[in-house]
Amino acid sequence: MATPATVHVDVELPSDLAQLRLPAGVDRRLQALLDKQDRGEKLSADEAVEAEGLVDLAELLSLLRLRASRKEPALTR
Repeated sequence: MATPATVHVDVELPSDLAQLRLPAGVDRRLQALLDKQDRGEKLSADEAVEAEGLVDLAELLSLLRLRASRKEPALTR
């Protein structure tokens, strides 16, 4: 039986995480898959895997933006 392993990956992130978004084409693809599903059409196995991965990525980017916004200093008047 294989032993579980931990993998650490170093990733360079832009300095302004608040601007981190899915590229427009990727966002359109995700919306098309979600719209298809919302219409009651069954996604193929490949489409379902793709949609799940894109949703996971979108959620990760949202989390990074949220964390970045919490680290920004409060504006003073």
